[in-house]
Amino acid sequence: MSSGQVIVTTTAGDETAARELAAGIVAARLGACAQLLPITSVYRWEGEVRTEPEWRVEIKTTVARAEALTAHLRDVHPYDVPEIVVTPIVGGSRDYLAWVDAETS
Repeated sequence: MSSGQVIVTTTAGDETAARELAAGIVAARLGACAQLLPITSVYRWEGEVRTEPEWRVEIKTTVARAEALTAHLRDVHPYDVPEIVVTPIVGGSRDYLAWVDAETS
């Protein structure tokens, strides 16, 4: 079963920024919902390996809204190079996926 929905993942530097990103996305109907998770990221930036606390923001949206959501994140995100990854949803609850469609239209 394939679907027309995706999960768009980004990160934020703290919980307040993650909540602001999520609220703006849902209010604009670019995503049906967003989940916020505290994480620790290890990455190389400006030639140095860093370990930092971050907040992962996972947004459920449709394939049709993914490009607009990606553009929105690039416009409002405070990072120079924000993580923006789009992952297809290959199946799931038909009722839930229909709700995602309805909330993003």
